[in-house]
Amino acid sequence: MPEAFVAALTRYRAAAVFNPWGERDPEHDLNGRGAQVRRRQLQSYLQERIGVAETLLLAEAIGYQGGHFSGIPMTSERLLLGALQHKGLAAEMVFRDLQPQRTSRPELRPAGFTEPTATIVWGFLAEQRIDPRSVVLWNAFPWHPFQPKKGLLSNRTPTDAELGAGHQVLRELLELGQFRQLVAVGEKSAAQLAQLGIAAHKVRHPANGGAGKFRSQLLAILK
Repeated sequence: MPEAFVAALTRYRAAAVFNPWGERDPEHDLNGRGAQVRRRQLQSYLQERIGVAETLLLAEAIGYQGGHFSGIPMTSERLLLGALQHKGLAAEMVFRDLQPQRTSRPELRPAGFTEPTATIVWGFLAEQRIDPRSVVLWNAFPWHPFQPKKGLLSNRTPTDAELGAGHQVLRELLELGQFRQLVAVGEKSAAQLAQLGIAAHKVRHPANGGAGKFRSQLLAILK
């Protein structure tokens, strides 16, 4: 069940990697309960989807503007806090049975951190009226790799060794979810799935001008 899966996620530790569900961000977390809040939010997100969702959408890694503070892959804190309603996005799309909480200090981003990729992905689901519980968002490396010299508010590409740890988690999620299809977001995620011998569709990553192609390719798969 999602409870055991999330509990296992909290145990991973590595240099220059932040575990949103097992660690506190001492400089940027609102208080000492950040990891606990993020665990609860991820668990609610998965609880509403496991056994229901048919599609797993896989990107590369957690980023500081997304899951680092929300606790949910490709999901920004700003969406959870209701500050993207002007884009047709509401926290109820993510989970219904829990009151969302912020974990970042408000003075950093008053409306919460926001991630462009997250907004594009959730915006696509809303625009196309796709049930958000029919899709699980995940990452090949499910934790947040950061640049040591720049600190926790930075991102970097995960190493091969780190991806190996993520692969084990991915296999566990695939077994748990029994998804009908997998969709790799971008070349790096597609390469990871190919390396594992896992069949998947591939779509353009929405960053760097790829949003239009991402939407059209994903629509063809999901519709």
